[in-house]
Amino acid sequence: MPAVSEPLSAAPALRHDWSRADIEALFALPFTELLHRAGSVHRRHFDPAEVQISTLLSVKTGGCPEDCAYCPQAQRYHTGVDATKLMSTEAVLEKAKQAKAAGASRFCMGAAWRSPKDRDIPKVAAMIREVKALGLETCATLGMLSDGQAQALKAAGLDYYNHNLDTAPEFYGEIIHTREYQDRLDTLAHVRDAGMKTCCGGIVGMGESRAQRAGLLQALANLPAHPDSVPINRLVQVEGTPLAGTAELDPFEFVRTIAVARILMPQSMVRLSAGRETMSDELQALCFAAGANSIFYGEKLLTTGNPDAERDMALFARLGLRPMQIVEEAATVHADIVEAAA
Repeated sequence: MPAVSEPLSAAPALRHDWSRADIEALFALPFTELLHRAGSVHRRHFDPAEVQISTLLSVKTGGCPEDCAYCPQAQRYHTGVDATKLMSTEAVLEKAKQAKAAGASRFCMGAAWRSPKDRDIPKVAAMIREVKALGLETCATLGMLSDGQAQALKAAGLDYYNHNLDTAPEFYGEIIHTREYQDRLDTLAHVRDAGMKTCCGGIVGMGESRAQRAGLLQALANLPAHPDSVPINRLVQVEGTPLAGTAELDPFEFVRTIAVARILMPQSMVRLSAGRETMSDELQALCFAAGANSIFYGEKLLTTGNPDAERDMALFARLGLRPMQIVEEAATVHADIVEAAA
């Protein structure tokens, strides 16, 4: 087995030069050894008893022209998801208030677009300003962005932008044909250049090999800057999509993916995202032990189910975990943003 180049005894530096061999060697470690290493890295950078909570709202559902094989919102698949118009700012604000009352510290707004039209940006910007005024961190996932669109969202006060790589570069063509890998990298570059934080991860359990899971994490860890949040999604199989019926990923392999992500990106929030509805409490507990420290919270994750808030809080109580509080800087509402909206 190839040697892992990062010594356990040293405090890990942020690296952007991970080799595939190094990452595959981490995946191949004995399970308990891998969790020990990941847990040690986690404790160097975070309080292991804290979990950051985000809520994701679909502000525009369905009708997407892309062909992502996992996605129930693609208009070409018959999944029972109907296309809707963009929600009003008032309706989004009400959902954000409910999310904050339920304990969320970050509110994410998702729209099923290949990329937003320029006329959509002011509408989304209004949502961002209103949600931020509640003292919540703001996040959006709207598809591909131009440089100007990214700058406009930053000016509205957007904290994070989500744009996933989805899978390894060599497996990407098996899953998506309507957007190139480079398109995703270009959007992430626009987001970073605008001064926003990136939320970028992928989906596992789509039929990829372990080497390809290592390839996804390699692509994420070797970005010019590690994503601030790294959502690791377990495929939710939806009838009508091409990936319905795919063999389910072994639960321990999913935990290994979480642990390796924690080691490669030690200062990032590693988030349990889609697929939590079918995870047992025991599996989620292993993920937290492996370094996951963020979840999506609430009944819906875009168009698929998600554990409800009461179940999450009960699990937190059993594990001695607590919601992470917003840092003061992120909670501050900047007067110039509020005044610009007036």
